[in-house]
Amino acid sequence: MNHLSSSSSPYLLQHAGNPVDWYPWGDEAFEKARSENKLVLVSIGYSACHWCHVMEHQSFEDHGVAKVMNDFFVCIKVDREERPDIDQVYMSAVQLMTGSGGWPLNCFTLPDGKPVYGGTYFPKDKWVDVLMNLADMYRKDKARVLEYAEQLTTGVNKLDGIPLHSKPESKFVDLADECVLKWKPLLDSKEGGPARAPKFPLPNNYLFLLAYAERTNDTHLKDHIQLTAQKMASGGIYDQLGGGFCRYSVDALWKVPHFEKMLYDNAQLITLYSKCYSYFGNPLYKQVVYETIEFAKAELSGVQGNFYSAIDADSEGTEGKYYVWTKQEVEQVLGENSQLFSEYYGINETGYWEHDNYILLRSDNDAAIAKKFGISETQLNGILSVCRKQLLTERNKRIRPGLDDKTLASWNGLMITGLLDAYDAFGEERFLKDAKKCADFIKDNLIRDDFGLWHAWKQNASINGYLEDYAFVIQSFIRLYQCTFDRSWLDYSKNLSMYALDHFGDDTSPFLFFTSDQDPPLFSRKHELQDNVIPSSNSQMAHNLYLLGRYFEMETWISKSKLMCKVMSSEFIRYGSAWSNWLLLAEYFIRPEEEVVICGEDALLQRKKFVRNYHPYVLLAGSLHPESLPLLVNRHPEKGTLIYRCVDKICGLPMEDAADLK
Repeated sequence: MNHLSSSSSPYLLQHAGNPVDWYPWGDEAFEKARSENKLVLVSIGYSACHWCHVMEHQSFEDHGVAKVMNDFFVCIKVDREERPDIDQVYMSAVQLMTGSGGWPLNCFTLPDGKPVYGGTYFPKDKWVDVLMNLADMYRKDKARVLEYAEQLTTGVNKLDGIPLHSKPESKFVDLADECVLKWKPLLDSKEGGPARAPKFPLPNNYLFLLAYAERTNDTHLKDHIQLTAQKMASGGIYDQLGGGFCRYSVDALWKVPHFEKMLYDNAQLITLYSKCYSYFGNPLYKQVVYETIEFAKAELSGVQGNFYSAIDADSEGTEGKYYVWTKQEVEQVLGENSQLFSEYYGINETGYWEHDNYILLRSDNDAAIAKKFGISETQLNGILSVCRKQLLTERNKRIRPGLDDKTLASWNGLMITGLLDAYDAFGEERFLKDAKKCADFIKDNLIRDDFGLWHAWKQNASINGYLEDYAFVIQSFIRLYQCTFDRSWLDYSKNLSMYALDHFGDDTSPFLFFTSDQDPPLFSRKHELQDNVIPSSNSQMAHNLYLLGRYFEMETWISKSKLMCKVMSSEFIRYGSAWSNWLLLAEYFIRPEEEVVICGEDALLQRKKFVRNYHPYVLLAGSLHPESLPLLVNRHPEKGTLIYRCVDKICGLPMEDAADLK
């Protein structure tokens, strides 16, 4: 066993038995590099990463390769999910060097941590060549290596700098229009999603496009959003038996996924399908939400209400083995119903993958298949339901993929928000109960007395929180207030925000650093600005500051949020997909400032009536009892319930029934 054997990270423990003398990130490894005058290898991945497993098997488990690594380098293994700060700076360096990035991420550094060379996956022979060439260069021409490291560090530090003078004069509404105009040609009008492969779900993209389409009544975008939601739910990226989404599709058809399932994807897709249901009313969206929540509860749920991080792509050393089927397996399990099931779920040329295996793909034409088999659509759905249960029972006998059972504050915040969005769309009390239980877990285990956050938990809390933890926990607590009218969740959100401003603030820009001023410094301290598979921590903090500013009438927070968005808006028209959460925030500044306040003994009942419809930019507040929150002062009736609607600080007469809100 190497130095990873006492780690809590499932990813690091996967490498604890490698012949490579791996160290966890820390002073011990860098001190060894300094004392032995060696370069450092920082190798970054995560437990559900297929190509991380491949490189481990080919190179890190090979004694000959390990000897080269141990002789010439000090080797550090990093779990990118535990240490996104390390991943962020070295990913920036590798992208600057190579023009691309991904995992596994392998970056070579000086003994002080400054990067000198890197890449992603290397086949075994090429990896050995890289190791020998770098070791030789460092021995023979150390000055050149030092010079390049300085240049690369300077480049990384400049990467996310957006100067204040870049603020455009254009109005938000014009920038949003121009952004969408340039975005539309990049959309796939046949299969949904972006017109490229691989395809990532990117739910935040569609949350913005839905909000924009609703405001502008853009029927083209509405059709595209529905097409994308349909195709993803019908494709191999969605687990047709057990529910839940895989991380992305390698093709343009949403057919062949990388089979890992991540909490953050599924949490955000619960939000997307819930909001799509509220707007479009398609029952398929409801089915997807319910099945995805059931998947998360069954396979990613901890006993204290927390949610785990991920499920591996591989089982028994083979990617996707747990999820795919041969024709013979389907026929053996389903018997006389196998032909109907195969027709519906693509056990034919449509769903063929490789090695006689098929990926289940849902048909979107129930009527045609029912007619072909001479049954009603109701009968079809009944038969398919029985077949899915039979196959799922059989699948459960297989060796399961590995579970990454660490709990991350940020991803649990996203899951709470997803559950609450589902609660609003469907009124299912168990979704609210699950969200509150997870929020209580965060409150009890991950929030310190000074309102600092811990990032990770596994038996106990560890790793000081990053800006993403504050961003998504605060977002979820604001949503929990909006769903319960329990003021304490707003107070938690305010206190967490104050802590973040104090410890992550940057005196030279309106943005917040990704790491706290209490963390040991890396070779670069970054702002996370660009939205990706998860919205950027700065964009979500800007949302939070805006909403809390309105709830507590803190004009400085509203102004800071607007300044952050204004500075970033120079990027919108360049590539909207990368700034979608900023664009969602800009919608607040485009639309009228609208509030609905519900006060009285039946406030929660009236609230339920209101939220079932799509109201993305209405600030919702309320209380069951007299309350000092500025929006609620002097609004509580002596008896009954009153509903107030205000637009741009002009309020109408109170109503008694939320059904009267049009």
